[in-house]
Amino acid sequence: MEQERVHKPVLLKEVIEWLNVRKNKNYVDCTVGEGGHTREILKRNGPKGKVLGIEIDPELYKKLKKEKLERLILVNDSFRNLKKIVERENFRPISGILFDLGLSSWHLEKSGRGFSFLKNEPLIMRYDWDQAKAPLLRSTGVSSQEFWAEKIVNEWSEKEIERILREYGEERFAKRISREIVKARKRRPIKTTFQLVEVIKKAVPSFYQHKKIHFATKTFQALRIAVNNELENLKITLPQAIEVLEKGGRLVVISFHSLEDRI
Repeated sequence: MEQERVHKPVLLKEVIEWLNVRKNKNYVDCTVGEGGHTREILKRNGPKGKVLGIEIDPELYKKLKKEKLERLILVNDSFRNLKKIVERENFRPISGILFDLGLSSWHLEKSGRGFSFLKNEPLIMRYDWDQAKAPLLRSTGVSSQEFWAEKIVNEWSEKEIERILREYGEERFAKRISREIVKARKRRPIKTTFQLVEVIKKAVPSFYQHKKIHFATKTFQALRIAVNNELENLKITLPQAIEVLEKGGRLVVISFHSLEDRI
């Protein structure tokens, strides 16, 4: 089984309890995904309570938008803009805010963006990737969407790659892997997940290839965090969440790894 967190609402009961979801109260789901938590909140905060759902991924946003859920205000944006979104939607008072951090099962299994090292896909790893606009943006470079995982492995310096592998992946063989990436890209560009996995495999000791956690896990985690600026976004957003909550409101953050916990 792939050692990546999937964004299934496994703590659904606990989240509802921690948020203290009540009738006619308003809540913000900052990581809507496929809507698991949002739907459960909507079942319990009616008939007048609303949910402000924020989803950065345009494909997941469109998917949930089609359901036309009552009392859901759905926004396609980054949660780092939380305060602006709340003010724009005039969404007050707020009794609870939820962040369920990490990777969703949809991104791993269906996005086709290179989040999984078990599928041969292009090295994109962006949550906000708009496939419809991708060909144009690749040729013009007019958007931040121009920055994706392939750029890091093929254009960043060995030291910069090593740094993110250490800081964001806590990868013990960061130096070996970064060195091998630079060597490999001189022969041909690294464009797919399977290419990258082979490079990592060549770089790490044989014992590391047979551990319980797949040897590519930490490298893929580091690239994903760097591409999406995940830690910085969280640092920027948490103070906003505290600011917009009503007095006595609940802030619930589900985190997967120690990097998020430290924030």
